[in-house]
Amino acid sequence: MRFNVSEINECIRTRRTIAPEFFSERKVQKELIEVMLENARWAPTHKLTQPWRFKVFYGKGLESFAEWHGETYKQITPEDKFKAPKYRKMKERPLKASAVIAIIMKRDEKESLPEVEEIASVSAAVQNMYLTASAYGLAAYWGSGGLTYTQEMKDYLGIGEKDQCLGLFYIGYPSIEWPKKTERMERRLVTEWVE
Repeated sequence: MRFNVSEINECIRTRRTIAPEFFSERKVQKELIEVMLENARWAPTHKLTQPWRFKVFYGKGLESFAEWHGETYKQITPEDKFKAPKYRKMKERPLKASAVIAIIMKRDEKESLPEVEEIASVSAAVQNMYLTASAYGLAAYWGSGGLTYTQEMKDYLGIGEKDQCLGLFYIGYPSIEWPKKTERMERRLVTEWVE
C-alpha cells in the first residue's frame, strides 16, 4: 500500500462540520489555509477545466466582508422580510472565523461539459479542504446562507454571469470536543450491485 489506509479511512469517517459559533479565538495560520487550498486544486476535474476559484477573506478582509454582508442584506431586503437576528448573524459570524473562503465555480467559457460536472468538481475540491482541515484538527463549515446565490454576491466577488458562488467556507479551531461519529444510512440501502 502507498499510504496508511487506516488513517485515511479514519480521517474521512470522522470529518465533521463544526459551525463558527463553536470556533475558539485561536487563529489558524495562513500557511495551513494555503495547504487546504493546494489540496483543493487536486480534485477531479473533467477535461481539466479546473473550475474552482477561491476568494479568501482573512484579517482585515474578514471585517470588511462581514460589514458588507450584513449591510447589503439590510439594503436589499424589504422591510417586512427583514430579520434583525439574521442581520446580526451575517455581520458577526465571519468574525468568529480565522478565514472565510468564498467557494466559486468558474464556468468553462466553451461550455464544453455540463454545468453540473463543474459544480461536482468544485464540491470535490471543498471535500479535499474539509479533509485537510480535519487532518489538522481544524473546524470547518461550508454554508450557503446569507447572500450566497444573489447577484449582489456575484458583483462583490467580481465573478462572471455564468459563474456561481457555491457558499462560504469558514475555518477556525474548535472550542468544543471533536463531534462523535453520526449515523449514516447503511451501505446496503444506498448501493446496488449488478454482477
